[in-house]
Amino acid sequence: MGVVQLVSDGSDRLALPPAGHALRKQVSPMGLGDKISNKAEELGGKAKEATGKATDDKDLQAEGKADQTTGNLKQAGEKLKDTFKS
Repeated sequence: MGVVQLVSDGSDRLALPPAGHALRKQVSPMGLGDKISNKAEELGGKAKEATGKATDDKDLQAEGKADQTTGNLKQAGEKLKDTFKS
């Protein structure tokens, strides 16, 4: 939930802080770490798949595709959790 903070400029009126300052949504460090880990898993899978293609290693290629799928599914889960948090 965003925080709205009114600031006084010394006059009798109150104003909202400059755009984007207090209204920014905060991301928990744990959620950010999970997102980074999931993206790394996806990118590692792409690298494995490319290496498997280059070396004609079907097993490595399949493992890379599986890693990508796992990373993508975890990212989708994180996005779903973010949707329900807001």
